Amino acid sequence: MKPRALKALTLGPGGRTAVLLMALACSHANASPTADTHDDAPQTPTTPLLHAAPTKQVLIEAYGDSTTLGISCSAGHCSPRPQNAVTYLQDALRSVYGERVSVVNLGVGGTMAWQLRDGTDRGHGVPWQQQLAASDAQIVTINYGINEVMRNQTPEQFYAAETALVKTALALGKEPVLQTSNPMPDGRLNARLAAMVAMTRRVAAEQHVPIVDQYAYISGLPDWQSMMSDGAHPKPELYRLKAGQDLRVVDPLVRRLLAGSS
Repeated sequence: MKPRALKALTLGPGGRTAVLLMALACSHANASPTADTHDDAPQTPTTPLLHAAPTKQVLIEAYGDSTTLGISCSAGHCSPRPQNAVTYLQDALRSVYGERVSVVNLGVGGTMAWQLRDGTDRGHGVPWQQQLAASDAQIVTINYGINEVMRNQTPEQFYAAETALVKTALALGKEPVLQTSNPMPDGRLNARLAAMVAMTRRVAAEQHVPIVDQYAYISGLPDWQSMMSDGAHPKPELYRLKAGQDLRVVDPLVRRLLAGSS
């Protein structure tokens, strides 16, 4: 089945995001030989780079677990893949804004939100407040929940950790973007993950910060389980769809920063 055609594009806010989504499809086509026939797959870009905005640089740092890092599994072997949501997001943003926008993948496999908060996640080695104080990033994305389920954290513990991450980011002048985890094929684990997802939604609402609800989006896709490489990690085609959802939330923030508005 062919993807639905996008409407005519403009360079207004909605049109620019549509251009980015189309660019995401182009980067996927170049990176993976497997064609994606999902109805929500974005189309090939037809609009050139935008050069009119100021030359300010925008840095986005992506924090999270192995689904941020970009692990996929094949034939029983799991490893980080270049075809991950963070890479796809940067490719789409740069297709329109050029190298003024960078997205740095700081995901660490097997970690939880409280470890990022406390600086015990193996990847960073310093507490969150110290890490962010030394960072030039204007936007930080935060993606946790799966390992909290696997390691028997309570939803309340997860809520406290994510609240601390968001409050610290806001206090340091960053724009935090929360992401809910992708669902898990195992029904029992997925039900427990839903409780963690509810905490992420609660934090976003209480702290008035943007959220990318990957759990809700992916759960609504037909046969989404076929796009999982194992019980927790997406295949590249699902990482690409996740990046499309990230883009819808992140692009307006990037555009605002490049325009110099508050």
